Amino acid sequence: MNEQSPTPSHALQRDSEQATAADPQRECHRRRTARWLGLGIAALVAVLVATGMAEHASQRADAVDTLQAMRAAVPLVRIAAVTTVDTPRQIELPSTMQPFDSATLFARATGYVSKRNVDIGSHVHKGDVLAVISAPDLDAQLEQARGQLAQMQAAYVQAQANRDLAHATNNRTTQLVQQGWDSKQQGDTDRLNLASQIAAVAVAQANVQAQQAQVDRLVQLTGFERVVAPFNGAITARQVDVGSLVAADAASGTALFSIARTDVLRVQVYVPQDYYFGLTDGEQATVTVPELPGQTFHGTVARNASVLQQQTRTLLTEVDVDNASGKLAGGLYGIVHLDVPRQEPVVILPSQAVIFNQDGLSAAVYRDGALKLRHLDLAADDGGQVEVRSGLQAGDQVILDPPVNAVDGMRVATAPAVAKTATAAGG
Repeated sequence: MNEQSPTPSHALQRDSEQATAADPQRECHRRRTARWLGLGIAALVAVLVATGMAEHASQRADAVDTLQAMRAAVPLVRIAAVTTVDTPRQIELPSTMQPFDSATLFARATGYVSKRNVDIGSHVHKGDVLAVISAPDLDAQLEQARGQLAQMQAAYVQAQANRDLAHATNNRTTQLVQQGWDSKQQGDTDRLNLASQIAAVAVAQANVQAQQAQVDRLVQLTGFERVVAPFNGAITARQVDVGSLVAADAASGTALFSIARTDVLRVQVYVPQDYYFGLTDGEQATVTVPELPGQTFHGTVARNASVLQQQTRTLLTEVDVDNASGKLAGGLYGIVHLDVPRQEPVVILPSQAVIFNQDGLSAAVYRDGALKLRHLDLAADDGGQVEVRSGLQAGDQVILDPPVNAVDGMRVATAPAVAKTATAAGG
């Protein structure tokens, strides 16, 4: 009987049986491999954890050692001895320059401008004629008033003559009546006529005085036809020209010129309340202008408002500056430099020695190798240095740039190169 070759189905069945027989071996090998891999990973993790813990412990130990070293270390500091100063305080304040005198000239005579002698920028002296106003109506009123005055003066002379005649007549009549040659009625008539003539003279005299006053008034008004400079100065504005109609009215008079005196300038400055009690009239001052570097103008504190402004707590003060050279002008911005006497001595302290924290302002004082904190009461601060009203005394040695962790009683040591004296510039 011949042997038959296996069919494909039989071959597949046989391969499946062989694979099934090999699976336990493969599964065992896979499990063994996974077990060793897990052990390796666990060992690696353990090594990493151990290494991290060791490094952390080392770093912690280093930090503790560093902290202990910092606590045990004595910082080196620079010190400076402070002194009290009583020199005047120097302040710089913005200011505005104003003419010493300024005025706007209005017409006091109604008419036309017939002549104009000046223009904007003209320099004039007191009494110079700036313009002439033609006022024919006013001139006619003056001539009429003078004629009436002459008429009244003649009436006054006539009244005096009548009085003298009445006086002589009354004297004769009085003698005749006493001798019986004339009646008493005639005597009374002549006596009363004399009294009437005396009163007429008084009336005529009063009329003359009233008319003279009218003439004087018109003379003054006609004098205003010549517009003159009230003081030395420069013309800063011109509102009229030849032919302009001007009116003399108290409410709506015509403005003619504006004049300003600039040979002396009023420099207005507002002084803070901190300097009010040391500021007095007569103190010397200097003025500078940013556009004129290197040039200084000297002046004197001439006057002040005596009352501080409530909104700003500042005092309006004027410094008179000589401007005979004409370099300055009204309206310029300038800086006033004042030396204000101190009311009491203060300690000048560099700003680098001031400590600012939740407790306020204080300074570290070096004493017997230790740091002592002193609370400060400041009077002024200009950024570079402060004025200490209380908290320090002359001779105290303050620490410059004190340690950040400065506490009262901290041990400190002075640096080899030490400043012996603090700068004490008057602020």
